[in-house]
Amino acid sequence: MEYKNLFTPGKIGNMEIKNRVVMTSMGVDVAELNGKVGQRWIDYYEARSKGEVGLIISGIVRVNETSGVGLPMQVSMGRDKNVESLRKGVEVLHKNGTKFVVQLHHAGRQNEAILGTTWGLLELGEKFVPHYWDIARPLTKKLLDVIVPPMNNNPVIHELQKYIMVPDVSASKVPLNTARTGMFPARVHALTILEIKLLEKQFINAAVRVKEAGCDGVELHASHGYLLQQFLSPVSNHRHDRYGGSLENRMRFMLEIIEGMKKACGPDFPILVRLTIDEFYNTIGEDGKGLTIDEGILIAKRLEQAGVVALDLSCGGYETPNHTVEPMNIPEAWRASYVRAIKEAVNIPIIAVGVIRNPATAEKLLQDGVQDYIGLARPLLADPEWALKAKEGRTDEIQRCIGCLACFQSLFENAFKLEPAQCALNPKCCHEIEYKDLKKDGNGRKVVVIGAGPSGLTAARELAARDFDVTVLEKAATAGGQLNAANKPPHKDKMNWAINDLENRAKAAGAKILYKQKVDEESLKKLAPYAIVVATGGKAVVPGKIPGADKKTVMTGSDAMQNELKISDKDVVVVGTGLTGLETAEYFMTQDNRVTMVEMQEKIGPGLYVQHYYDLYPKLYENHVMFLTSAKLTEINDGYVTVETKSGGIIKPKADYVFFAAGVRPVNDLVEVAKKVCSNVVAVGDAEKVGTILNATSTAMQATAKIK
Repeated sequence: MEYKNLFTPGKIGNMEIKNRVVMTSMGVDVAELNGKVGQRWIDYYEARSKGEVGLIISGIVRVNETSGVGLPMQVSMGRDKNVESLRKGVEVLHKNGTKFVVQLHHAGRQNEAILGTTWGLLELGEKFVPHYWDIARPLTKKLLDVIVPPMNNNPVIHELQKYIMVPDVSASKVPLNTARTGMFPARVHALTILEIKLLEKQFINAAVRVKEAGCDGVELHASHGYLLQQFLSPVSNHRHDRYGGSLENRMRFMLEIIEGMKKACGPDFPILVRLTIDEFYNTIGEDGKGLTIDEGILIAKRLEQAGVVALDLSCGGYETPNHTVEPMNIPEAWRASYVRAIKEAVNIPIIAVGVIRNPATAEKLLQDGVQDYIGLARPLLADPEWALKAKEGRTDEIQRCIGCLACFQSLFENAFKLEPAQCALNPKCCHEIEYKDLKKDGNGRKVVVIGAGPSGLTAARELAARDFDVTVLEKAATAGGQLNAANKPPHKDKMNWAINDLENRAKAAGAKILYKQKVDEESLKKLAPYAIVVATGGKAVVPGKIPGADKKTVMTGSDAMQNELKISDKDVVVVGTGLTGLETAEYFMTQDNRVTMVEMQEKIGPGLYVQHYYDLYPKLYENHVMFLTSAKLTEINDGYVTVETKSGGIIKPKADYVFFAAGVRPVNDLVEVAKKVCSNVVAVGDAEKVGTILNATSTAMQATAKIK
């Protein structure tokens, strides 16, 4: 298919853009600790610019070093001394014909207070210690390793920290709903007029620095519940002065910043705005609350009048995160009607995201006049060559984002380890610096990969790309491994994208995949491999010590879904409320069964990422799934199970079927077999250590990079 509209040049302000592909902002923590641009940042963005992206909008860039610190490894334009490093980075991107816009950001009440406190101390140390930043990173990492775990795990410390950290700033003293966001609780300070004026100046000064660095424009982040949106939204703006009340007053803060930027940078320096057009509080049962599309249209019109050259549309916020960073169940291009409503109201270019994953979807949105530019964030984490492959007609080689949310979960989990975000399907994402020097040194040497799950296919692709002769041996008739269970719950069909794309890319790199293969010492010897990668995955288990666990109606949720078990009008018990457990419950709930879930911990979904919880739990609750927490299944009987509560009580729910989702063990028996054939043997993925898709692909990448 020819993507004529997608690869038509365009213009935003005075920027000539070579195509309609825009990398929209996503914070991934790839800068230096001192807020400068370093080689990791350059390599990350250069991979996307080489991949034919027309315009890159940076991840969040702060405007000061105190209240505005949003991520530990975030670029700062709050200091003159950081300009030169940004200039060097942008020059690299310009060589590839990519325009670069810096997104200026302040998190407001959505800051983690510990960041402002920590970076305030760091900045103080810089003034007195020679070569300070050379030693600051390891010391800061050790400090965070000590501070953060108890804050996460101890409710008392978790609550206490909000009184000892610097308070967050906002339009009004309205705290964030931390139960919905998973963030630490914090105090919120309503900005005074003097503080507003200071922040306006900091935004303006940051824009001047961006221009001095040779960037092509700035974008103001007025979306996702951050500070500028906190002024726009009636949810967070309860002010009674000229910065609150009417829409014009709520817009005043941002409009004054725009006016100041135009005076300081000149009228032709492009200013874009990332704008939330609907906060979607109605989706969490709070109808009539927050910004809705009607007011979003009015804001868009007023920004056009103020001289903004383009709008980068988004929606939702931290309290409605599944409409900001959509999980897997949200369909492609679901925002189209909202985007069209804004486009029809203004005469400036519209950039928009909204689960745009396939080039054909992007082309259709442009063809139908829904928007002018295609916004991609997570798709370019999964595959930085998305645009290049579409342009060259290699769409079957694109690794599509499946909405698994591993990038956001890893961003929050890695931030306090001073590590960047990760992508479950692209282990090189944010780690381009570590893997850019891999050489084509395979010289046709034979490598056998046992298993065609995510880890095996990743290993096969990377080794084949290095000119090894790769053969994958898969015992099943198809590729995918455990993903063939993960794709069975309702609305999880994007898992099939992961299987197909991983398989296609391995084959495109030159790997041969053989199915229905029995692997033993003899078959491996016949292949005479130089190296063997054992990627045999893991196996969900049924605890054998529980009386009755050997019944035919007792199995793991993964096995039941992989075998597409169909039952209806039955009493079903699911043991374990992790992600697999909740998905198992949904799978059988939608077949009109009565479901009870048993969880040993006090809360549903222990350790579950907050967005997965709010994606699944409400649906189960609304469909009358029964939850037994602080409870242990002790016996499986005919027609019922025995559950013992923490308080010593006994409950006997009806049970025609019992599904366990409480444990996986590595399947690595072939490691020792492989070692009898050759000395160069590595285990990857669940065969090495049970984990997620991200763990599978990242361990495969790390292990295969060491094969020389």
